[in-house]
Amino acid sequence: MVKPAVLVVNSSSSSSRMLIMSRASRKLIISSCISAFSLTHFHYRPLTYYASSSSSHSHSHSTNPPDLIRWVKKEGGFVHPDIKINSNNYNYYGLGLIASQDIPKGSHLIALPNHIPLRFPNLNLNLNDAAGAGATEDSVFNQLAQRVPEELWAMRLGLKLLKEKATVHSFWWPYICNLPETYDVPIFFPADDIKNLQYAPLLHQVNKRCRFLLEFEKEVSRILENVKPDDHPFGCQSIEASSLGWAMSAVSSRAFRLHGERLPDGTHVSVPMMLPLIDMCNHSFDSNAQIVQEQDINNPNMLVKVVAETRIRQDDPIVLNYGCLSNDFFLLDYGFVIPSNPYDCIELKYDGALLDAASMTAGITSPNFSSPLPWQQQILSQLSLHGEAASLKVTLGGPELVDGRLLAALRVLLASNMETVKKHDLSSLRSFSTQAPAPLGLSNEIAVLRTIIALCVIALGHFPTKLMEDEAVLKGGASGPTRLAAQYRIEKKSVIIGVMQNLSRKVKILMSKESESV
Repeated sequence: MVKPAVLVVNSSSSSSRMLIMSRASRKLIISSCISAFSLTHFHYRPLTYYASSSSSHSHSHSTNPPDLIRWVKKEGGFVHPDIKINSNNYNYYGLGLIASQDIPKGSHLIALPNHIPLRFPNLNLNLNDAAGAGATEDSVFNQLAQRVPEELWAMRLGLKLLKEKATVHSFWWPYICNLPETYDVPIFFPADDIKNLQYAPLLHQVNKRCRFLLEFEKEVSRILENVKPDDHPFGCQSIEASSLGWAMSAVSSRAFRLHGERLPDGTHVSVPMMLPLIDMCNHSFDSNAQIVQEQDINNPNMLVKVVAETRIRQDDPIVLNYGCLSNDFFLLDYGFVIPSNPYDCIELKYDGALLDAASMTAGITSPNFSSPLPWQQQILSQLSLHGEAASLKVTLGGPELVDGRLLAALRVLLASNMETVKKHDLSSLRSFSTQAPAPLGLSNEIAVLRTIIALCVIALGHFPTKLMEDEAVLKGGASGPTRLAAQYRIEKKSVIIGVMQNLSRKVKILMSKESESV
């Protein structure tokens, strides 16, 4: 029997999303720069997805979609008899699965045979060998898919989803008509609520996606303009930016990356798949279930399973860990914000001018931030913070609390003695612990931490709204995207405040030790 592969499921971390701050000499947090690229007005997510009046399936079940559990079983899948869909009192994660009775640890909860997951066809298919009535249609479809950049892989699978939605008697129709009608992701926020996210890295990604969708709509229209009706991959339906956004959001919020084709070195290609019913498991960092996949992709009877990691009590939700992600990813891809997310962080661009401003705020003078000495430049290059190949994104918050590269850079730049620095390797210079001694001495460490605290003050000060104002928005009963934007701002500011509090405590401890040594 093939040993199964246990997967930590994460539909977004595999994307190549580089979130970079704006120029440090300007505002850290952009609050009024980008607001034009909103696709449509936000709506609450209803319980089911219903097709538009132009859809081939406008006559199909909309307010009363097919029973998804029954469909999975009918197609050879397995669903534990004590699992049901919770359609009442659903939280901000959306609908979910719950246990109707206690379920023992190790129980198989769901198993999908290989033909049920919705995946994108192989783009490497040699179209010259294609034959039959669908050859031209497949050629047009692949031509569209090839216009999608790799980092927006969700749009490729989204095209497949739209194709199946437009296909009369699609195998996946019972699944598709159970999908949400709308998604609470920022690309569907009104322009003002996009602006009110107030955080440059996320604003950049939202507008990048909106801009792509608007441009891709034109590209799709151009390619399909002269396609014959029989060769039209979407049944002659109009494909607009809003429908493209719906499909991309459906995939980014629900798809899992699982084992695909086995490579010669024994590894597997990672393939995004939509897993009917399984994708109704909501998120928790303290998950009670996990996805297990058999490694033999060539086995036609390969199953994708959900297995109970712990005992699941009656009425408990079935939850998976989507990944150790920041709220940027959760809001961008899933449409929710996790309170007190231990993996949330803020992103800054490493910049000498920004550090100069922080040192002035902290009352620390150093001539080396903007003009590091040659030996300091050498170490900064090793940290990828100097030179042509530099990667200037640094973070505060999350499990590390302070980005190790930023910590090492400040220690080096605030050091007065080259020989002392060179006694330490990069690993020790990057390390941070509330218990560990300062590698370059107490005075150096105090100056470093005070500079970082000042960075936090600057970052916090560039949010146009104050924390109390954001909390008042929630208390005032705001809903929809306005509430989500306020929750997001609160969590980002809480991260900054948390870093300041942690570092302030350590500064006090170090100053006490310094006084004792004197």
